[in-house]
Amino acid sequence: MQIRVDTSALDVLANAWKSAPEIVREEMLVAVMEADSLLLREVQDRTPVGVGGGGGLKGSIFGSEEVLADNVLGVVSTAMPYAVPVELGTKPHFPPVAALRDWVEAKLGVDPSESESVAFLVARKIAQKGTEGAFMFQRTFAETQAQIVEMFNEGVARVVNRMAQA
Repeated sequence: MQIRVDTSALDVLANAWKSAPEIVREEMLVAVMEADSLLLREVQDRTPVGVGGGGGLKGSIFGSEEVLADNVLGVVSTAMPYAVPVELGTKPHFPPVAALRDWVEAKLGVDPSESESVAFLVARKIAQKGTEGAFMFQRTFAETQAQIVEMFNEGVARVVNRMAQA
């Protein structure tokens, strides 16, 4: 997912980048860092917590910023391979029963002596219905987009003010 800001201030920003690139980089980095902080917090709040608590998928989500010659990039992401199935859900498939035992014990409070049979039932249900997506990234994007656009508009205003004072 990408956030693209489409405002009339972009012409101002493009011209400012030519005449005062250091000011634009500094102020856009502030805006990107502010946006990344908001997105990171909100995505993590919406991320389901598995057996390992908040250290699993939720704990793996990070924000990073990069200043390039003509751009400032921000990313909120995770390297966990199961993030996509958690985000989007899955089609019906039969997951490994052994992988579900810990989850059944921790999340459902099932006694370890019964966890294999309950895990098998959960696997059968997933085989029939799939899993529902959490949509933590998609919902966060939709719900914070206006705030993020405002953060970038404020950044452009700071650029204009600093250039006027220079």
